Amino acid sequence: MSDMIPQPVKTAGDTTWFQHDRFGLFIHWGLYALPARHEWVRHNEKIPNEVYDSKYFQRFDPDLYDPGVWAEAAARAGMKYFVVTTKHHEGFCLWDSKVTEYKAPKAPAGRDLLRPMVDAFRARNLHVGFYHSLIDWHHENYVLDPHIGPYRDHPDRAKLNEGRDQRRYAEYLRAQVRELLTEFGKVDILWFDFSYPKPDGSGKGRNDWDSENLLKMVRQLQPHVILDDRLDLGDMPGSWDIKTPEQFQPREWVRVNGQPVVWEACQTFSGSWGYHRDEQTWRSVDELLRTLIDCVSKGGNLLLNVGPTGRGEFDYRAMDRLAGIGQWMRQHSRSIYGCTQAPADIPTPQDCRLTYNPQTRRLYVHCLAWPYHHLHLDGLRDRVEYAQLLNDASEVGMRMSDWHAGQNQAADRQTLTLTLPTIKPNVTIPVVELFLKG
Repeated sequence: MSDMIPQPVKTAGDTTWFQHDRFGLFIHWGLYALPARHEWVRHNEKIPNEVYDSKYFQRFDPDLYDPGVWAEAAARAGMKYFVVTTKHHEGFCLWDSKVTEYKAPKAPAGRDLLRPMVDAFRARNLHVGFYHSLIDWHHENYVLDPHIGPYRDHPDRAKLNEGRDQRRYAEYLRAQVRELLTEFGKVDILWFDFSYPKPDGSGKGRNDWDSENLLKMVRQLQPHVILDDRLDLGDMPGSWDIKTPEQFQPREWVRVNGQPVVWEACQTFSGSWGYHRDEQTWRSVDELLRTLIDCVSKGGNLLLNVGPTGRGEFDYRAMDRLAGIGQWMRQHSRSIYGCTQAPADIPTPQDCRLTYNPQTRRLYVHCLAWPYHHLHLDGLRDRVEYAQLLNDASEVGMRMSDWHAGQNQAADRQTLTLTLPTIKPNVTIPVVELFLKG
């Protein structure tokens, strides 16, 4: 049956654990937590360096920061890895980088904020990931362009660019990545973000980041690390390990040149990555779980984002969602971990999603809408030896034909009919666990 499940193209990094764990936490944290109105606040409001620094760098003091609380919330939610913004597009760094003064130890925070975070998450057995922005609107050698950033429409942008040298910025970028890969132990994921080349050369891509040399250094320092796909190196061998659809759900297993690849959807609880105090479009626990299940049913992962506050806490709405997800995962995680897309010859029933564990040979039917009394599974007649609800391991009755649809029709479809309780189990999304025959 395994030959009926897509096998992702092998890449340079070690994605074995990644394809098993399936669920991670994204953390976007920086100075933008203080204005609390989107991590792109500098771009959106065209805030110059001197204003941004005097208002926010000089006041960034997360006095309630306790990374152990963050790690515990992630672990209880069933997350198995995390990726944190070591530096976002604003240029501010969470760790004590040796090549800049624009960092947490020089702000009122007065300390390295990254190292205790790494230690806390590692202590709870989560894999470590670093997001590092290729973009830097603060650095003195970063060439300002007309596309993104606070100076994109500045009338004196050409004058502001006098003396800037993008090659020197690329050296700075490489120096910081070297620090991240040599000072924090094993790094499991490295997330670069992002390239935006333009036909006329006015954007930024591989040459602006010196991506080839950056990639070479990364693979030399930590060859196992999982790399995302945003260095603008196309299909160069070893240039990426995962595809990263952002803020949308792929319709099927992500493919490149017709071949299935390892992929991860990155999404937010609401409309912002950074802390946004007044954002009201927060997604429900039910919807977030549907997203996770849908990713796994298509052979993918979900990286779900939290934007901590300026005082260093997770917003109460994020904590509520994480707790709700964790309550479901406590009983249903084996339909997620180690699972992937179901074999191609098993149709997905209406209002359901299927995941499959090739090692245990168990098929999981996630019921997004609770059916009345019966659930009909085509293609599974004579292939299932036992069925139960996953939340409480209570047996589910089976019959090998569907007398409601007619014996001949059921036989043609190889239908297995499950007899379910009339009342939906008291869980967000019920799951039926099917033990397939050997």
